[in-house]
Amino acid sequence: MTNSARFDRGHTDDLMSFLAASPSPYHAVANAAERLEKAGFRQVAETDAWDGESGGRYVLRGGAIIAWYVPEGASAATPYRIVGAHTDSPNLRVKPIPDTGARGWRQVAVEIYGGTLLNTWLDRDLGLSGRVTLADGTHRLVHVDRALLRVPQLAVHLDRSVNADGLKLDKQRHMTPIWGLGEVAEGDLIAFVAEETGVPAGDIKGWDLMVHSIEPPAYLGRDRELVAGPRMDNLLSVHAGTAALTAAAARGSALTSIPVLAAFDHEENGSQSDTGADGPLLGTVLERSVFARGGSYEDRARAFAGTICLSSDTGHAVHPNYSERHEPGHQPMPNGGPILKVNVNQRYATDGSGRAVFAAACERADVPWQSFVSNNSMPCGTTIGPITAARHGIATVDIGVAILSMHSARELCGAEDPYLLANALTAFLEG
Repeated sequence: MTNSARFDRGHTDDLMSFLAASPSPYHAVANAAERLEKAGFRQVAETDAWDGESGGRYVLRGGAIIAWYVPEGASAATPYRIVGAHTDSPNLRVKPIPDTGARGWRQVAVEIYGGTLLNTWLDRDLGLSGRVTLADGTHRLVHVDRALLRVPQLAVHLDRSVNADGLKLDKQRHMTPIWGLGEVAEGDLIAFVAEETGVPAGDIKGWDLMVHSIEPPAYLGRDRELVAGPRMDNLLSVHAGTAALTAAAARGSALTSIPVLAAFDHEENGSQSDTGADGPLLGTVLERSVFARGGSYEDRARAFAGTICLSSDTGHAVHPNYSERHEPGHQPMPNGGPILKVNVNQRYATDGSGRAVFAAACERADVPWQSFVSNNSMPCGTTIGPITAARHGIATVDIGVAILSMHSARELCGAEDPYLLANALTAFLEG
């Protein structure tokens, strides 16, 4: 445990509330936007003309949010300091024709989203969340937060070798949740969703729905030094980035750069979408901000050249039962502070200059930090950092918080680390 004087449990309590209230990327950005509104930010539409006035703005597009604060006196060439994150998590998503079933069971057809640990969705009480699109093009959020669905595991009596040979799951045959008994009827699920959201079923013309575990986040351990909960990868960073941006904005004209939060969707399947980090959203927003302040392409180039991004995503804490899977000299621990993620093959974008920036931010915030690198024999994951660096020519550093059970329906982190990350991000955004 680190110095308890530096640990505000209220921040972690608030993270747990944020996780519970954000079962889908659409809920996550709506909740982040609500917090920004309370801090004086206002939403701008992409279809409207933008002004160059100082203050906080944000853009919502699907499951992505870009927010920034222009301090008074900022020039068109003022550089940005960006916290990057993503709003999506691996899960089970509802197919276009959702009503299915077999042998008298009513089920919901789902598709596997991202690299989820399939077994963690078994025998777990699941709710339904996401959004529906109405005939007029507007959206309604869906959050059925009660025991509605379940993916039942086969009893050990019918799979005697499961404990010796391991569980083998077929994504098509074994991962279909049940939600009742009776005959399958086309349109049942959407009719149910319409009733839950208070709209006529005929008004729903499209849907982006997914399942979520209804078990709330909780402190864990003798001294409550750990937190277990869903979607820490990567709503932990979205929450910390939102808190850091509002804290930085409170400094107003004292800022020498423009702080930005960029939280994208679809990181878990490659980021290639109009709301993903590999799309044009971030670059378009930053450019429009430059031009709204009377800038030229030359100003845009100067601003981007001075910009730096901390790409914040979760990383792997050393696992006590599988320590051989980790790099022997780099074994991050929970509550040891945020991690600097390095991979010389550019699965992470960090270099020596980026390390210096991150270390300086942590020093200013009085936050301890750790280094992470993968075992040479294990493939390394990646995130939005290299994509952001390559697409926009922006210096980028990959960081995050060390967790266990990444991509599980329920992950685990140190109770202090979210607070330490938020402090480090605040110091970075303040410059």
